[in-house]
Amino acid sequence: MPENKQPEQNQPLTGAPSPEELEAAQAANEFEAFGAAQAEIATLQAKNTELSDSYLRAKAEAENARRRADDEITKARKFAVESFAESLLPVTDSLEAGLTIKDATLEQIREGADATLKQLKAALERNKVIEINPAAGAKFDPHQHQAISMVPSEQDANTVVAVLQKGYLIAERVLRPALVTVSAPK
Repeated sequence: MPENKQPEQNQPLTGAPSPEELEAAQAANEFEAFGAAQAEIATLQAKNTELSDSYLRAKAEAENARRRADDEITKARKFAVESFAESLLPVTDSLEAGLTIKDATLEQIREGADATLKQLKAALERNKVIEINPAAGAKFDPHQHQAISMVPSEQDANTVVAVLQKGYLIAERVLRPALVTVSAPK
């Protein structure tokens, strides 16, 4: 005989889930959400570790680059002076050779001094030391000239009348200004 199925007493007849079923479904959803959160936490921790490692590598690389740059600057200074000194050695040799001549005539001393001066000027120019020697009548430049006095002159006011001592630039920077007399206003 076929059995008549009757609903259990605890089960409502409407087909709606029971409170236990709702609780179980909610627990299942929470478990899934917890699992997803755990997976996201693991992913974020891995990314955090990766970014931390990248940061430490970048920091170390920056420190190494700074250290290399400092070493390069130190070497550049050292070798710049070395190069300058090396270019002055022929001048020293010429002066010493001139002093060894016992019975040199005035003309020979003058020729030797002139040749040595040319060597010195060439060595200075090779090392970017350039003369400041303004011509008479040139406009006074306070960045390159130092006025020692103002004198009455037929020239325009604030122009160079005479150079008392040449000045020098090194790599376009004034090493020593030229000492000049300047024409006074009329």
